[in-house]
Amino acid sequence: MLTRKQLELLVFLDRRLGETGVCPSFDEMKEALGLRSKSGIHRLITGLEERGFIRRLAHRARALEVLKLPDDRAREPALPPAGSCKRASAPPARSQHAKIDRSQAAIGPQARRAGDAKGD
Repeated sequence: MLTRKQLELLVFLDRRLGETGVCPSFDEMKEALGLRSKSGIHRLITGLEERGFIRRLAHRARALEVLKLPDDRAREPALPPAGSCKRASAPPARSQHAKIDRSQAAIGPQARRAGDAKGD
């Protein structure tokens, strides 16, 4: 369940991404929601991310991705916008027969098995 402000922000982000393809800045979000500080926007974005409605892309400015909207709001179909901000798409299909090479494990040459440990 989203708060009223979280829903307002989510709809604003989805609309802006659909129209321009660019994520709004924290200042633009703050003004659109009538908040006084950017810390309030940060708190709302964190809440939306924790609930699985958006995703932040690490180490990138203005990189938010809307993953879903609440069930009672239908998303209008649109082409994915250009740039680092985009609407969510389905992940690529994985092969059922993928092999994992465990011979070169990331544990390194000094790693020991449990039976090799020297004790008291």
